[in-house]
Amino acid sequence: MGSWHEQLHDRIERADGPAVIAYWDEGQAASEQGGETRTHDWHRHLRGQLYCIESGLVHARTRFGSWLLPPHRAGWMPPGELHTVSLSGSMSGWGLFLAPEVCTGLPEHPCVIGVSELLRALVRRASEWTLTESLEPEQERVCTVMLDELRRATHEPLHLPMPIDRRLLRVAQAVLKAPHENRSLEDWAGRVGLSVRSLSRLFRSETALSFAQWRQQARLSRALEHLAEGMPVAQVAEATGYASTSAFIAMFRRAYGLPPARYFGYAATAG
Repeated sequence: MGSWHEQLHDRIERADGPAVIAYWDEGQAASEQGGETRTHDWHRHLRGQLYCIESGLVHARTRFGSWLLPPHRAGWMPPGELHTVSLSGSMSGWGLFLAPEVCTGLPEHPCVIGVSELLRALVRRASEWTLTESLEPEQERVCTVMLDELRRATHEPLHLPMPIDRRLLRVAQAVLKAPHENRSLEDWAGRVGLSVRSLSRLFRSETALSFAQWRQQARLSRALEHLAEGMPVAQVAEATGYASTSAFIAMFRRAYGLPPARYFGYAATAG
């Protein structure tokens, strides 16, 4: 018999067994690694994966772009989807691994969803059955309600689509590397050999966002990572290119509904 984590890993990569496998991790293993960022290289799971964190920050990358998972949000990864994950801060959380046959009606692409108190409570209950080989009828009914809650969940605006065109990708990667720089659209267009009109048209075509909207979302994504690492709000504002701390706070509140100083405390107050 291996450790609990080893047994869980073996079970989630099998097609047999319960259609729904729930787990609840209080974060002991993660806290032993300290607050540094840890990265899991490209991989995929046989089952669909739902992961909600109580503390820390997850940054997942897929062929569709990347998304951030702060506390009290849940990330959805469809069965077989190739992805890489970075974990920042001391991690704790819970989640589900779903057999492909029960993923009907769930999103076809990776996304971030809101979490209801009912779903959280049901997963907590189901985590007691994690290493069970088969479920009793009443347990299966609990799983049915969990799946209903997942299908009804609202989507959160934490996805950052990445362009495919190599010229646009150069621009996007440069912005993510140095979000504090305020280069104009004309400057970026000249650097990659495109007209301003072509760069604007291609960016909207490939990401469904204007360049200005995409850069704003990229900056907010970087800001979430810095905040999760404990960087002061004023330094985050400077590091992500905002003219003032107040301008950053206003933009952050419009995007996420809370000021940055309160955002990572939301899970504790909402849980």
